[in-house]
Amino acid sequence: MTDATSPAGQRFVTLDVVRGAAVMGILVLNIVAFAMPFPAYSNPAAYGGDTGINLAAWAANFVLFDGKMRTLFSMLFGASTLLVIERARASDRGGASAHYTRMIVLLAVGCLHFWFLWFGDILALYAMCGMIIYVFRKQSPRALIGWAVVLIGLSVIFYGLVSWVASMAGSPGLSPEAAAGAIEARRALELEVGANSGKIASELAIYRSGYAEIVDYRLGKMTWMPFTSLFGYGLETVALMLIGMAMYKSGFVTGDWPRASYRRWAIWGLALGLPPLVLLASRIVTTDFDTPLLFASLVAISAPFDIPVAIAIAALLILWIGSGAAPALRDRVAAAGRMAFTNYLATSLVMTSLFYGYGLGLFGLVERAALWLPVISMWALMLAWSKPWLDRFHYGPLEWLWRSLSRGSLQPMRKAGREPVPV
Repeated sequence: MTDATSPAGQRFVTLDVVRGAAVMGILVLNIVAFAMPFPAYSNPAAYGGDTGINLAAWAANFVLFDGKMRTLFSMLFGASTLLVIERARASDRGGASAHYTRMIVLLAVGCLHFWFLWFGDILALYAMCGMIIYVFRKQSPRALIGWAVVLIGLSVIFYGLVSWVASMAGSPGLSPEAAAGAIEARRALELEVGANSGKIASELAIYRSGYAEIVDYRLGKMTWMPFTSLFGYGLETVALMLIGMAMYKSGFVTGDWPRASYRRWAIWGLALGLPPLVLLASRIVTTDFDTPLLFASLVAISAPFDIPVAIAIAALLILWIGSGAAPALRDRVAAAGRMAFTNYLATSLVMTSLFYGYGLGLFGLVERAALWLPVISMWALMLAWSKPWLDRFHYGPLEWLWRSLSRGSLQPMRKAGREPVPV
C-alpha cells in the first residue's frame, strides 16, 4: 500500500493522501474564522445563525470535523517530521541541524502568515512544537503514546479547571477572591466563545476595513500571538505529533498493516468517538451554548473522542487507497497532500481576498451553512491544480521555497530526469 522505490527515497502515497484529506478538511473549520467574528468559530449563537440549516451545519462540523482535522493534520506533521529526520540522517545532512533549520524557517513563515495574511496561522505553533518533538525521535511507539496520554491529560485537566472556575461565576457562598476569579475567568471565556457584542462589533469593523488597517491591528494588538499559542495549545499539539510519530514507526500511516487491522481501527475509532460527540453536541444545544460548557467541550471534553475519530478517518483513507477504487481521485488528493504547505497558505490568500474589506468584503455577510460553497470551490481548486503542477515540477512553490531556505541553496525545481529524494 505504498509506492516504495527504495528505503531512502520512497514516496508513501498513504501519507500523501491522508495529508491531502487533512489540508482539505481543515478548511471546513477555518472557513468560519475567515468569514465571521471569531466567537462564531465555535458558537453559532454568537454569529452566523443557530437555527435550522445553520444549526445543522454547526452540529455536523462539531461531530465530524472540529478537532478531528486539526488532530489528523498534527499527527501527520509528526509522522512526516520523523520521516524527514530519518532521511536527513541517512543522507549525511545531520538530523538535528536539518530539522531545526527547517523549523526555524517554518516559524518565520508562520509569523509572516499571521501578521500579514491571516490570524489563524498554525505554522508557527507547529514549528515550535516541532522543535520539541525532536527529543522524542528515538522513543518506541509505546513510549510515544505514553507521553502523548500524559500531555493530553494535563491539557484536559488544565482547561477543565478553567471551565469549572468560569462556571462558578455568580454562585452564592464564594469568597470575594474566588468570586472575582470566577467572574474574570467567565469574562475571558466570553471573549473566546461567547456572544460578546463588543468583540463581534470590533471584529466586524476591523476585517471590513482595508489591508493596512488589518495589518496594523495584528502588529499592534496581536504581535506575540504566534508565540503565545504554544502556551495555550502546545501540550495537546505536541501530544498529537507524538501520536503521529508512533503511527509512522508502527507502520500505520505508511500502509504496512493488514487491511483487517485498518478495518478494526476504523470501526472502533468511530464507535468510541462519534456517540459521545453526538451527545455532547446535543447537550451544548440544550444549554443554549452555555459558555463554560462550550469552551470545555472544545478544548477538554471532546479531545479523548476526537483522537479515535481522526485515527478512524486515516484508517478509512488507507483502506480506500488499498482498494484501488477511484485512482484518478486518489492521485489528485495525494498531490494536494504533497503540496499541503502551498495549499494551506493559498487557502488563506483566497479566503481573505474573498471575505476581507480589501477584497470582496463579504466578512460577516454569509451564513454558516452557505460557507460550504467556498469550501467546496477551494477543494476543487486544490484538486485541479496540484497534480498538473507536480507533473511538471518536483515540489509545490512553497515546498520548494521551504526546502531551498532550509538548505541554504536553490533546489532543482523543474523535472528533468530522476526524481529527487522526497521530504
